[in-house]
Parts: sequence; structure tokens; C-alpha cells
Amino acid sequence: MQRHRFGRRAESLPEDQLLLGLEEAEQVEAAGFAAEEVEPARRAARRAERHTNRGALPAHLPRVETLVDIDGTARPCCSGARHKIGEDVSERLDVVPAPIRALVIRRPRNACRTCEDGFVQAPAPARLIEGGLPTDALVAQVLVSKYADHLPLYRQAQIFARQGVLLDRSTLAN
Repeated sequence: MQRHRFGRRAESLPEDQLLLGLEEAEQVEAAGFAAEEVEPARRAARRAERHTNRGALPAHLPRVETLVDIDGTARPCCSGARHKIGEDVSERLDVVPAPIRALVIRRPRNACRTCEDGFVQAPAPARLIEGGLPTDALVAQVLVSKYADHLPLYRQAQIFARQGVLLDRSTLAN
């Protein structure tokens, strides 16, 4: 009984069912060939669409326009004047790295020559870190880079070092 139920003959399918399976496979294959004939046209349309519109740059960005023109407007062959019939305009995205600069605060001392009693000097502007070198903008940039952009302090120290400013990681942490 086990041989009859689990033997070789149990694994064989009736011939009618084999024909149904092949017929269904042939129909799926024919549908695939039909889809491949339509696919190149769809791919070409998608490719043309992708190359024609790469997206526009946001309008709020400042524009720096550069005019690339030919020398002179007279034609060399007949000395006739050329006139403008159109122009090609292309936009590219550019980035200007943030400049690092040193802020120098000068506070002149003034004294009276006649009384020689004392001198007058304007008070120093308030600092975020008393006696420290960083400005408010530098501290804000380090904090935003660390917590919002997830940029570790050792990488920030490397960025400053590339620009010639050697800051220790412990200084940035403090």
C-alpha cells in the first residue's frame, strides 16, 4: 500500500494535466513576447522624457550670470552686422564653501593730555564664551553639524584643518 501511495507511479501526472500546464506556459510566453515589442517604444519615450526635464533649480537661489559671446558683431566675409536671433540658457548648481575669517575688534583708549587723570575706553562686546576664541556663529555651526547633520567632531576638526585652522577635538567638545 505504501509503495502504491508513495511510489513512482504516484508522482506521475495524467497526460491531460500535462497538456494543460504546457498550454498555459505557452500563453504566458506569448504574452511576454508581445510585451517586449511594446517595451522598446515605452523605454524610448521614458528616456526622452527623462533627458528633456532634469528639474528646475529653485527660484530663491541667487543667480550669477555669465555671458559667453563671440568677438565682434561684424562678419569677416561681407562686413555685415550680426544680429541676435536667440540664445541658449543653461543653469548649474554651484556651492561656495563657507569662508573662515578672523574677527578683529579694536578698542582704542583715549586720554586727556591736560589732566592726565585717566583714560576712557569703550566696553568690550559680550562674548558667548568669556575669553574664548569662537564667535556665536562658529559655535552654532559646530552644534548644527554635530547634532543635526550627525557629523562627528573629529571630522569637523579635519574640515577646519583643510582650511588651515588647527582645532583640537577636545576644544570643539568644550
